[in-house]
Amino acid sequence: MTLDLALRRQFFAEDIQAIGNLETPALVEALACVPREAFLRAGPWLVMGEGDVGRGPRQTPDADPRHLYHNLSVAIDPARQLFNGAPGVVSVSIDALGLRAGARVLHVGAGWGYYTAIMAHCVGEAGRVLALEVDADLAAQARRNLASFPCVEVRHDDASRPLGETFDAILFSAGATHLHDAWLDALASGGRLVLPLTASFGAAAGPMATIGKGPIVAITRSDDAAAWDVRVVTMVAIYSGVGIRDDGMNARLGEMLKVNPFPRLKRLRRDRHEPDSSCWLHGESWCLAT
Repeated sequence: MTLDLALRRQFFAEDIQAIGNLETPALVEALACVPREAFLRAGPWLVMGEGDVGRGPRQTPDADPRHLYHNLSVAIDPARQLFNGAPGVVSVSIDALGLRAGARVLHVGAGWGYYTAIMAHCVGEAGRVLALEVDADLAAQARRNLASFPCVEVRHDDASRPLGETFDAILFSAGATHLHDAWLDALASGGRLVLPLTASFGAAAGPMATIGKGPIVAITRSDDAAAWDVRVVTMVAIYSGVGIRDDGMNARLGEMLKVNPFPRLKRLRRDRHEPDSSCWLHGESWCLAT
């Protein structure tokens, strides 16, 4: 018996909740309500799951949207390795934000807006979601796709400059080599930032290759101005952000990942200090420490 699409979305949401141990009820509800197919090209679609690593994407048998309600990445622009990420990974990152109704959210790397819409559903009309996308065509499509969400604003921007406002939650859907003061300064008291810190490896690909690997870190702004709470959410391979990476930091991060690929990070220090044994990744104005 074929499930109707509403029931399939509900099963999908419950499955992602189970595999990711999601703790945000509004997120599970959003996964069950927001139609993923509305944020993608018309099918059939190119998809990738864990079994496709090393082999590349495969095409769905037809354009039935039921194929989208699995833990699969779906191609937006396969020539550039741009995908709507696997829900099992992205949902865990969103869950780490602890979104509540009325929250102010920044989403960097919105793509065509599916996960922006998921977060908009979580915060509701009383909230605000600012979606930044560095690619002008993707930003324009995201703006069209998200037109029915009154709490969402889409901008063509790379998030490299001061943001001019504060947010309760900041999610990056692209990899960065390091933290930027502009992002940390934009985080409200008690707010959370979830960011993939990724390095690209291999001389043939060059230091700024399209895909990087590394930990997704969750940073919570605490009352202690000098040290904020940090934890590693998971490891990821993800598209490298444009305008937010640095060759030198890419090399430094790559070396640290070779020495300790699964760091037990606990603190973000913003006081200037000399590197010591607790420093895992040390920047000029910040330090991720164990």
